[in-house]
Amino acid sequence: MTKESSIYSLLKAKFLIDDDALKTWKFIIFLFSLAMLMIYFNHNYDEKNYKITRLTNEVKELRSRFVDTRSELMKLKMESTISKKMEERQILPSSVPPKKIVIRKPEDKSFFDKLKIWQ
Repeated sequence: MTKESSIYSLLKAKFLIDDDALKTWKFIIFLFSLAMLMIYFNHNYDEKNYKITRLTNEVKELRSRFVDTRSELMKLKMESTISKKMEERQILPSSVPPKKIVIRKPEDKSFFDKLKIWQ
């Protein structure tokens, strides 16, 4: 077989209709299925990669909102902020400090002490 005839038979795709064509077709189908699997897995990888990137950005945004909200809450809890809000309602802070009220609970008598009352 000369070089020209082998190139010519390759271009005519005679290897697909020869006697050994069944082996060739099996190999072509195998290569095609491998290529499809590769494309499928690559697509899944890209999709998961985009999802991870999107979720990472969302986590960063939520963390930023959390920090902003926490700092705003700390400002609102400050005594000066609360007193300003109360002044708008004409509630002023007391000049007299508060007194602590202590309520003493009577001691529970034991079971035997309670029995002595009945004697």
